[in-house]
Amino acid sequence: MTRKHIALALLLVACCLALGNTVQAKDLLSEIKERGEIVIATEARFAPFEMIEDGKIVGYAKDLMDSILKEGLPGVKLKQLDLPYQGMLAGLNAKRFDFVCTSVTITKERLDKYAFTLPISTASVTIVKRTNDTSIKTAEDLVGKTVGIQAGAAPYFAALKEYEATVLKPKFGKGVAEITEFIDNDEAYAALAGGRVDAVVNTVPNLAPLVKKRPETFAIVMPPFGPPSYFAWVGRKDADSASLVKFFSDGIAKRNKDGEMAKLQQKWFGFTMDVPSDKIPEPSI
Repeated sequence: MTRKHIALALLLVACCLALGNTVQAKDLLSEIKERGEIVIATEARFAPFEMIEDGKIVGYAKDLMDSILKEGLPGVKLKQLDLPYQGMLAGLNAKRFDFVCTSVTITKERLDKYAFTLPISTASVTIVKRTNDTSIKTAEDLVGKTVGIQAGAAPYFAALKEYEATVLKPKFGKGVAEITEFIDNDEAYAALAGGRVDAVVNTVPNLAPLVKKRPETFAIVMPPFGPPSYFAWVGRKDADSASLVKFFSDGIAKRNKDGEMAKLQQKWFGFTMDVPSDKIPEPSI
């Protein structure tokens, strides 16, 4: 091989390396802009955050997400997938979609595995009962009761088990009779209305619209039990996804500070929530 051939070969290698570095350096947000489409996973059975009306996904989180995308990614098409919550985080890790815009409770375990945005709402946990059930006045009255919960809602389950261990069992010598899991909250509420469970665990933001719509059937038991917690959105915890997580987190922070988030909360919940706008709060569960 002549010197000329060697020089050309080295030049070719250098070009290949440079091209490889350019491709490798492209992050997820840049890829989304280039392809002109973002793929987002949502569980549209978590009213009023996400739900189906007239065949379309609507709700508080949908409005918030659309506002952020319209301003920050104009011209990028949204492909929103309505998926079961139980396999959503596993699907995120498997790169079946770019991001999760559904209500995910921030927990210590999840923070170790996933990249969270700033909170979009509180996630304080309480129970809903049948309106005519006078046997349940506070969370302490769950002793000996059958409690419904959405399958895969680990933070609710953890909050209930902690309440059992720290309050119910020390005070009464026993906890709830049984915890029954359901595919989604609508199924759990139907079971409650039908008398198959005595109460359902969920968050105050989720339960408030349910009770407002069907006060003759359901009633919230206050105050909430368990430690303060928050809902947020989730991305993969890798370098490529960091820019996309920041994009959504910055969008949430802006709308929290300028009042748009409060207006959307008033629209969908009938009240506003005080959620951090500068950092992800340290989870207690």
